Amino acid sequence: MRGFLAFAVVTKQVPASVMDQIYEMGDSRDLPMEARGEDSSLRYRLRARHRMSEPRTAVDRATNEEIIALMEACRSARDRLIVLLLSRVGLRRGEAAGLRRSDLHMLPDNAVHDCSVAGAHLHVVRRQNANGAWAKSRRPRAVPLDFLVVRSVDLYLLERDEQPAAADCDYMLVNLFRAPLGAPMQPGAFNELFEALSRRAGLARTVTPHQGRHAFGSNLADSGALLDEIQTLMGHSSPTSSQPYLHPSADRLRAAVNRVGSPRETARGK
Repeated sequence: MRGFLAFAVVTKQVPASVMDQIYEMGDSRDLPMEARGEDSSLRYRLRARHRMSEPRTAVDRATNEEIIALMEACRSARDRLIVLLLSRVGLRRGEAAGLRRSDLHMLPDNAVHDCSVAGAHLHVVRRQNANGAWAKSRRPRAVPLDFLVVRSVDLYLLERDEQPAAADCDYMLVNLFRAPLGAPMQPGAFNELFEALSRRAGLARTVTPHQGRHAFGSNLADSGALLDEIQTLMGHSSPTSSQPYLHPSADRLRAAVNRVGSPRETARGK
């Protein structure tokens, strides 16, 4: 772009003043001797006067009310677990579809699994999957599971055991109600499930699996989680991917102000 504009000025197709309005011109005489190098010839350089920046938009999350409505619309333990894996563990649909039973470690001490992570958690691992599921993040991560998710896993495993075709499948989430029975769920089935649940719950919109994941990130931020905590739990490769969640609500801003003691209390503390 800069080269075309300079050519247009030289050929008098546009006035020279255009360059001054868009670029700040300098030359090598502005640089210290160490930066000029051995070449003593005069060199010109241009720096843009204006820079465009994209506005940071708030994430489109599922609200807590929508998550509750989806849960109440579920007709199986498996479907409730899927909603929780996205909205309370923050998995992407491909990560959830690619989970293996061996990825879930539910003991206080998981040394029996050759795992040093204490407490109930699951591992997100990028691998080839027969159902086309794919973990976006190259870096594996362990995500803690709370009581609600642990209980949901237990109820689902009881339901899963009632389907003999699933016995030899290592994938965690399998087809229980339609053919091929016992086969790992396809990632697209998650979208179908959320569409059906949204419709059954009478929601004003169709909540997507990714909006469920956004709910997890937003709730982390609202609870006071730090940027590095959100980045690690969400499996983001860069902190900038986690920053959109850090838009504090009015209640959080007021609470932050209220946590600051008065000058008299601060002075007494010293």
